[in-house]
Amino acid sequence: MEHASTSPTAHPALARTVASLQPRAKAELAELVAFKSVADPDQFPRSECEAAANWVAEALRAEGFQDVALLDTPDGTQSVYGFLPGPEGAPTVLLYAHYDVQPPLDESAWLSPPFELTDRDGRWYGRGAADCKGGLIMHLTALRALKEHGGVPVNVKVIAEGSEEQGTGGLEQYARAHPELLTADTIVIGDAGNFRVGLPTVTATLRGMTLVRVQVDTLEGNLHSGQFGGAAPDALAALIRVLDSLRAEDGSTTVEGLAADASWEGLQYPEDQFRKDARVLDGVELIGTGSVADRIWARPAVTVLGIDCPP
Repeated sequence: MEHASTSPTAHPALARTVASLQPRAKAELAELVAFKSVADPDQFPRSECEAAANWVAEALRAEGFQDVALLDTPDGTQSVYGFLPGPEGAPTVLLYAHYDVQPPLDESAWLSPPFELTDRDGRWYGRGAADCKGGLIMHLTALRALKEHGGVPVNVKVIAEGSEEQGTGGLEQYARAHPELLTADTIVIGDAGNFRVGLPTVTATLRGMTLVRVQVDTLEGNLHSGQFGGAAPDALAALIRVLDSLRAEDGSTTVEGLAADASWEGLQYPEDQFRKDARVLDGVELIGTGSVADRIWARPAVTVLGIDCPP
């Protein structure tokens, strides 16, 4: 994850234009946040995702995009595609974002309704306001600003995914079958944040991700531990040993084939700031070795997301 920043004061006229476009951006973000576009029909109706996809398609058409299409991906969701031609011979930039969101989980814990954009102390809150409906609005706003300052100097492709939060790989499978659709000279992903508020940040590299579901079966049913314990294998204990083997004693990732000693040469992340951002409890040590930047940007990490087991 390579970071660079630039000051908006270097282009004051462009900065003023972007500022003037903020009311429209906020209004559009409010419309987009209102869709309960969780890509899981067991939690929210599929029609919510379809409505969000159509909103994105209409927004692209309004900006002059051609070949706007709702792509039916193999996981049953839709990705939205559009192409905006630039000057002849210009390079092509692919802008990525996703319109699906995580479920709100415990809505009673929200300070404001999750699907209603709310302004609190100058910041906008709502499910997807940042991740990643806000990224889509960012792309649209940037294109509008460029149009007011000489036009968009490149060919632009936009792809808005419909199941990123579910990790179902629909767009990935579609892209493999249609590689020419997303071919570009540069890809800009609108799904990364600033390092901190007030520091515009460009993320130049990302670690990959693999999701693994592990199931351990040892017995046909529950047993009385007093009668069978000590010889009958315990599935949960076996799973704990498997998970524990993924880390060294200091918490460093130890997966065969993954180098875990790389160093990060870019922007550093002070440990005290990281502890605050990650809300690490007092007295709890961080895992791994090296700088915080080494651990979270240059080296592999294993995270246990949850365990289901019989009582």
